[in-house]
Amino acid sequence: MKVIVFGATGSVGRLAVESLLADGHEVTAFARRPNALEVAHPQLYRLAGDALDFEDVCSAVEGHDAVVVTLGGGASRKSVVRSKGTELIVRAMQHHGVERLICQSTLGAGESWNNLNFFWKRVMFGVLLRSVFLDHERQEQLVRVSGLDWTIVRPGAFTDAPADGNFKVDIPSEERGLRLKISRADIAGFLAACVRDNTFVHRAVGISH
Repeated sequence: MKVIVFGATGSVGRLAVESLLADGHEVTAFARRPNALEVAHPQLYRLAGDALDFEDVCSAVEGHDAVVVTLGGGASRKSVVRSKGTELIVRAMQHHGVERLICQSTLGAGESWNNLNFFWKRVMFGVLLRSVFLDHERQEQLVRVSGLDWTIVRPGAFTDAPADGNFKVDIPSEERGLRLKISRADIAGFLAACVRDNTFVHRAVGISH
């Protein structure tokens, strides 16, 4: 399949690109500076663009079979690139008739709020990362009403541990006592797996230890 990754040079995005290539896909890495992606592969295409520019996004989406969104605001806690960028990506997909969308969000969004512990509810998402959390909420709302074949992936807090595949998938909203952590490599692998696997179409899926 031809897959485009938005946010391809981010900490999860670059690993998603590698996982998709390993799965045999033809991958377009979309980012402001795609040459920062230190990956060499004959099936990899780099595309420079701004996720907040509709012309860039629309021309990039054309001709692809699936879209993976791993947009992030970097060090900024007030960035709205997740929601604004996803809004443009959805419009571009609708325009070109591209149906499959896999969007990385966060555990805690929507009904998965109940999975969080006191620290994440009151300190991290309650104060320190509140703007980031609300941007994820807006992002998910846009995906849900898109009319596309979407899957929202909600990972716990990122770690740099190697992938082990030994994490919980499709976490029930009532489940407590999670470690609330998962490696970036495992997140990337799950995002890539969702491209071929339709198990979670029209579903938001929590993944975490």
